[in-house]
Amino acid sequence: MKIKISFIIALLCICATAFRLADFPSTDITNGIIKAKLYLPDAEKGYYRGTRFDWGGVVPSLEYNGHSYFGKWNQAPYAPKLHDAIMGPVEEFVALNFDEAKAGETFVKIGVGTLVKPDDKKYAFATNYEVRNPGKWKVTRGKDKVEFVHELKDPSGYSYIYTKTLRLVPGKPELVLEHTLKNTGTKTIETSTYNHNFFMIDNEPSNENIRIVFPFEVTGEGSGFGSIIKPAGKQLVYTRQVVNGDQVFSSGLQGFGSSAKDYDIRIENTKSKAGVRMTCDKPLEKLVYWACPTTSCPEPYIKISAAPGKEDKWKVSYEFYTF
Repeated sequence: MKIKISFIIALLCICATAFRLADFPSTDITNGIIKAKLYLPDAEKGYYRGTRFDWGGVVPSLEYNGHSYFGKWNQAPYAPKLHDAIMGPVEEFVALNFDEAKAGETFVKIGVGTLVKPDDKKYAFATNYEVRNPGKWKVTRGKDKVEFVHELKDPSGYSYIYTKTLRLVPGKPELVLEHTLKNTGTKTIETSTYNHNFFMIDNEPSNENIRIVFPFEVTGEGSGFGSIIKPAGKQLVYTRQVVNGDQVFSSGLQGFGSSAKDYDIRIENTKSKAGVRMTCDKPLEKLVYWACPTTSCPEPYIKISAAPGKEDKWKVSYEFYTF
């Protein structure tokens, strides 16, 4: 009897979770080769309402040729304002004027809005900062693409129109993230952005079956480097599985040059024979690596710059393949 009751409770929990996930504003895109689901920005009902990542382009699932690439990697209890309650090739911009702001004043994060600096502590991405002005979002849906436009007008002089389009390339297993940042303020925008890339290729844990490949000889130091993961020529390879309690992090992998050709990173599941290649039309500024038991994340940084009245454009491509 106890077993039956436990089973019923578990089943109800699963159904409730599925219903809750289905409730978030979302849309599906496909080009006949790839199919993907995207969560949409919404200050009241959106899946992600944190202040770390850009709200546009949360991808809870993407499937190609029988393989899956993203999913719910975070094992912590879900909360919409949790800084990493997010999925997919999500992006974060470095805050524009955090250091200049005093306690109680505001600062700007592109793709999030105007936030309040609560004290004199250094910026911390895990902090859920108060949102003073969320700006305005406009979403345009298509069969194979979604365009997100975030407009922010801020009295600090940092104002912008940020356009981000997630587009599936016709006839190819490729997802392209196209960006335009137009500076509509009075101050020059100088910042950095990166893709966190929360990959979960076929739900394979972070272990010896996952490898990361670069076009250059890679080196790196940090937590877990050499003991859990190590550079091996042009690859990062795991020596064992990442388990709860492990720290796998390097704040700066080395080996890349000043050309955009070095922004060419592959992550592969050698067990299921599926991979993805990431490229960009801007050179790497910095290259970070982080992993936990469920996801392995190369984090490529690039520089963004736009004078008042000007705009910056960049494109990140994801080519999915099997081997």
